[in-house]
Amino acid sequence: FFNGDGCSHCADEKIFLKEMKDEYGDQLEIHSYEVWYSQENAETFETFAKAFNFEPTGVPITFIGDQYWTGFGATTREALTQAIADGVKNGVIDAQQIVNGETPAIATIDRSATGGIKLPFVGQVDLSGKSIWVSTILIGIVDGVNPCSLWVLTMLLAMIVRTESRKKTLMIGFVFLTVTSLIYALFITGVFTILSYISFMKWIQIGVAVVTLVMGLINFKDYFFFKQGVSLTIDEKHKPGIYERIRDVMNKSDNLWAMIGATVILGVGVSLVEFSCTAAFPVVWSNLVVSAGVSTPTFIALLVFYMVLYQIDELVIFLIAVFTMRSNRMKEEQGQILKLFSGTLMVVLSIVMIVNPAWMNRLGNTLLTFAIAIAVTGCIYLTVGWLLPKFGVYIGHKKAPKKKGKKNR
Repeated sequence: FFNGDGCSHCADEKIFLKEMKDEYGDQLEIHSYEVWYSQENAETFETFAKAFNFEPTGVPITFIGDQYWTGFGATTREALTQAIADGVKNGVIDAQQIVNGETPAIATIDRSATGGIKLPFVGQVDLSGKSIWVSTILIGIVDGVNPCSLWVLTMLLAMIVRTESRKKTLMIGFVFLTVTSLIYALFITGVFTILSYISFMKWIQIGVAVVTLVMGLINFKDYFFFKQGVSLTIDEKHKPGIYERIRDVMNKSDNLWAMIGATVILGVGVSLVEFSCTAAFPVVWSNLVVSAGVSTPTFIALLVFYMVLYQIDELVIFLIAVFTMRSNRMKEEQGQILKLFSGTLMVVLSIVMIVNPAWMNRLGNTLLTFAIAIAVTGCIYLTVGWLLPKFGVYIGHKKAPKKKGKKNR
C-alpha cells in the first residue's frame, strides 16, 4: 500500500485496511509505504510501477499479487474487499516476486481500469465510477447555459447576420466558439492541476468549496437583485470594449483572414473578461474530479466530454442563426432564471464538498443532489413569480404592476 502523509484518499484507505486487518487478522499482511516524505519508499514505489509496466500519477496505489489499483473510492473499496477475500480463500502470489522478476510482468493487471474503455490518444479510461460522469453531464450542461457566454454570443450573431452572408456567419461563429472553448479548457486544466497537487491538504479542499459557495450565493442573489451590489456578470465598463471588438470583426468582413484574426482577438478578450462570471462551475467540477481520485487519462476524457456538453447550447443557437440568418438577443429575465438555478446548484454542491465529498462517489447520491437543486429552484421560482404576487407580495425584480389611472372624459 503506497500512500502519502496528508493525502485524504490515502487516509480513507488506511481506515479501510485497518478494518480488513481486524477482520482477517494474521491471514492478511499489509506492507505500507509512505512515499512523499521518504526517498527510500519513493524509490521502492518507482520499482513496483516499473515492474508492473505503468506510469504512476499519484497515490494511493495498492498491489495485491499481480493486480494493482490506483486511487481509492467506493468502487475501489468494493474491489479490494473482494480481492482480499479471494486471496485469503485461494491464496495469492507475492507482488514482490513480480518486482524481483520471478513472475513475468505481462501477468500484471490494472484493476482500477476494469469496466473502462480505450480511447485514441487518451488510453484506458475508467468508467466504473459512473457518478463522476453523471456529475460531468449535469454540470457541463448547466455551465453551458451561462448568461454571460450566451449574451456575448447572441450579440455577436445579431451583428453578423446583418451581413446576410451565411458563409461569414458560419466562419466567425466557428472561430469564436473554438477560441473560447480552448481557453476555457486550459483554465479548467490549470484548476484541476493545482487542486490535484494540493488536495492532500483537507483544508484547501474545504477552502475551495467555501469560495464556490460564496459565488453560488452571489448568483442566487442576482435572481432577486440583478447586478445590484456584488455581481458575477460582465462588468458594464468592459461592454464598450466588447462592442468595439465586435464592430472590428464586422469592419473586416471583406477580408477573410483579417476577419478571422479579429474574431480570435475578440474570443480571447471575451474569455478573459468572462472568467469572473464563468469560473465557479469549473472550480466546483474540478474539485469533484480530484475528490473522485480519477487517473490522468480519465480526466482528459472527462474534460473533452465536459467541453462538448458546455458548447451544446451555444452550438444550437449558432446553427439556428446560420440556417435562419436571424438572431435574438438574450433577455435579462432569462438571465435571471439561469442565475437562480446555477446559484442554487453551486450552493448545494459546495455544501456537499464541505460536509462529505465522498457523498458524490455514488450514483444515487449524485442524482439526489441535482434533484434537490432542481426542486429548490422550482419552488423559489414558483413562489416568487406566481404564489406571492397573488397575495400582493413582490420580491426583488418582481415589481408590482403599475395601477392604471382613470382616463379623463
